[in-house]
Amino acid sequence: MKRKIAICWFRQDLRLADNPALLAACEAESVLPIYILDTINPDRDLMGSASKMWLHYSLKSLSHSLDGKLWIEKGDPIEVINGLIDTYSIEAVYWGRCYEPWRIKRDEKIKSNLMKRNIEVKSFNNALLWEPWEIKKDDGSPYKVFTPFFRKGCLNYTPPREPLDPPKKLNIFQSSLSKSIDELKLLPSIRWDKSVMQHWEIGETNAQDSFSKFLATGIKNYKEGRNYPSDHFVSRLSPHLHFGEVSPNQLWYGAKHEGQNKNIDHFCSELGWREFSYSQLYNNPNLSTQNLQSKFDSFPWVKNERNLTAWRQGLTGVPMVDAGMRELWQTGYMHNRSRMIVGSFLVKNLLIDWREGERWFWDTLCDADLANNSAGWQWIAGCGADAAPYFRIFNPVTQGEKFDPYGNYVRRYIPELSKVPNKYLFCPWEAPKEILDSAEVKLGENYPEPIVDLKISRERALNAFKSLS
Repeated sequence: MKRKIAICWFRQDLRLADNPALLAACEAESVLPIYILDTINPDRDLMGSASKMWLHYSLKSLSHSLDGKLWIEKGDPIEVINGLIDTYSIEAVYWGRCYEPWRIKRDEKIKSNLMKRNIEVKSFNNALLWEPWEIKKDDGSPYKVFTPFFRKGCLNYTPPREPLDPPKKLNIFQSSLSKSIDELKLLPSIRWDKSVMQHWEIGETNAQDSFSKFLATGIKNYKEGRNYPSDHFVSRLSPHLHFGEVSPNQLWYGAKHEGQNKNIDHFCSELGWREFSYSQLYNNPNLSTQNLQSKFDSFPWVKNERNLTAWRQGLTGVPMVDAGMRELWQTGYMHNRSRMIVGSFLVKNLLIDWREGERWFWDTLCDADLANNSAGWQWIAGCGADAAPYFRIFNPVTQGEKFDPYGNYVRRYIPELSKVPNKYLFCPWEAPKEILDSAEVKLGENYPEPIVDLKISRERALNAFKSLS
């Protein structure tokens, strides 16, 4: 006999296709699809402002796919689910797993509570290619270096499951008691989301469209082209992936079906880096706040609000840094090469604690993901797993010359420098006065002087690192 009503609790899997939890719920007579904004349990801000904006529009898209029948609630999920069970003939609850430490603890409590009530409860892997507890070294310990994690661990493990089709039939249980998505109040009071949204199409269908376009064009030069911020060789799928509008399984097999070459392999290895970040988070619950390498606990970080504010606003006077920070502010996204450049500048040239950068990205990135964001910042700071050596300091001038050779990226986000010739575009402080005058640039007035000397600050960073040994 079929169960009467099964809840499918959507979380970071806001899609119908390749959703094992939804397919399991569809085995019941009817499905109650629900999204609960948890305002009680998180041990840090639930989401940053950009993530809340994305979530608002993603929920709108998901609800549309469900014929407007997505049940919306906010509060404590334990109370919400128990209230539904008390009111309706609910016999099962299914969800896709999340891996943030606070969510793991919460979900364990919810599962225990439901089992005591004789409610069938199951969770599924909706978000990763491999579970973080599956990929371990021969001695059972977690990998600390990416290459063996991916090549020896992941690629020698059972292959990821093939993507699943969406349900053929959805018999949705509906009630008029659901809140509206607008009641969650996810959008900012000052509607900056309207300008950011000009750069995105949100939702499952749009995620698939973006992936198809990437397979048709961007992936053909992905391995090399992904280093150039002004080019279109990155997928820009990270926000869609974070909110589960597309699954990693769909991306993995979608790429593999295109054939086998260095670009396909590199794209799949980037999905592997995402898996590595989740492994780090699962095995180090304090990844966002504590150095993985304890020797960095005594690192002489500098507190300088003026420099931190200049970095946040893209007003450091260093064009490649400022272009990256302005891209982030205007679009809710930053190219990966730029993330490394701005991160290196913050923690090494400015000696500002990597956690300040992690928190800023958390608030301003649409793809703000606890595992990726934390692991990425620890990598660039040199204190994480398989981290870049601390003495590897990105020079934003040479990075610009190499990866933005025509200056298209800098000119796009720093229009006040648009007339500066390429020779001085990445180091306008070195330009002769007549060049700056011709380009209508007045350093310190319409574009700032550099807040630090790159050479001196590099030496200061190296000396700080030496003080740890």
